[in-house]
Amino acid sequence: MKNKVRNIVKEFKPYVPGKSKEEICRKYGINLENIIKLGSNENPWGPSPKIKEKIISEVENLHQYPEPINPTLMNRLSEFLDIPENNIIVGGDGADEIIDTIMRTFIEPGDEVIIPIPTFTQYRISTKIHGGKVVYGRYIKENNYDLDVNDILNKINDKTKVIFLCTPNNPTGNIIKKEDIKNIVESTDALVVIDHAYIEYSKKEYDLTRWALDYDNVLVLRTFSKIFGLAGQRIGYGVCNEEIINYMMRVKPIFSLTRLSQVCAITALEDKDFFEYCRANGIKSREILYNGLEKFKLLKVYPSEANYLLVEIKNGLTSTQFTEELLKRGVIVRDCKSFEGLDGEFIRVSIGKFEECNRFLDILKDICD
Repeated sequence: MKNKVRNIVKEFKPYVPGKSKEEICRKYGINLENIIKLGSNENPWGPSPKIKEKIISEVENLHQYPEPINPTLMNRLSEFLDIPENNIIVGGDGADEIIDTIMRTFIEPGDEVIIPIPTFTQYRISTKIHGGKVVYGRYIKENNYDLDVNDILNKINDKTKVIFLCTPNNPTGNIIKKEDIKNIVESTDALVVIDHAYIEYSKKEYDLTRWALDYDNVLVLRTFSKIFGLAGQRIGYGVCNEEIINYMMRVKPIFSLTRLSQVCAITALEDKDFFEYCRANGIKSREILYNGLEKFKLLKVYPSEANYLLVEIKNGLTSTQFTEELLKRGVIVRDCKSFEGLDGEFIRVSIGKFEECNRFLDILKDICD
């Protein structure tokens, strides 16, 4: 059957997920409770504590299909975003499903998709699997990974169908300037996807979600996987004009959003106090990590508006060796060697609970010294 497999599929390497606590426990014999996970951009405070009760009450309904469009969820999302319901599309495999649906809707073989790198790898995978051609733009390392907007503008042509702009960008954590995004949006009729997966950790003036109402060619990606602590439920959504949503709904999986994920999303949106608690603590955690990492002379930490920090290693170890040394001591971070466009040795460190951040910084002294 190997000869029947599409050639483009053979090009991809299997995805290697971040290490789990259980895996590190088995490999190094470290007590599970002592392992610090700072590798997957998760919310260390988890989801709203009110969700457990709601899930239990929904279990008796699991034999029934979910509603393809849950009116309560759409209403709560509309209130949260201050966006009309008809401008929102929700997917059941996180933002990945929305990205894939964009590709299904817009990309035909030979169409071009501009992706500045380094950034989220799913853009490239989804583009190629749907027959699109990836055109790489760039971020400028010397300017803390500011977007090279002129590079993007110079690569826009009649074949350009989609442009991905991740802000805050993963893994660099930086914001793309408003004026640069506006310049791109107004220079093309291609769909400009503004990925706001981490926007809740940023200053409010960086939130461009409403641009999806102001421009016909803007789609804003959002997710429940980060600040809402629901990465395990895989809920993502997009905001754009009604016409695009109408087309996307024709090719989106109908029942991808499960009954349990709908209940989780609704409850998370209703628990506004917990949302603010996670936001405030997440920003404080980032500050603890940034201030601590800045003290290490052989590490360079980049400014971030997300729930993680990009760290360049300059002590002679490769990112893989450095990551392994941390794993031996019970700390999980992300080795960034798989991110195209990163020139050097990098790790990405996600926020943790305050005591976890301080323990991580203490452990780091042992490795760096």
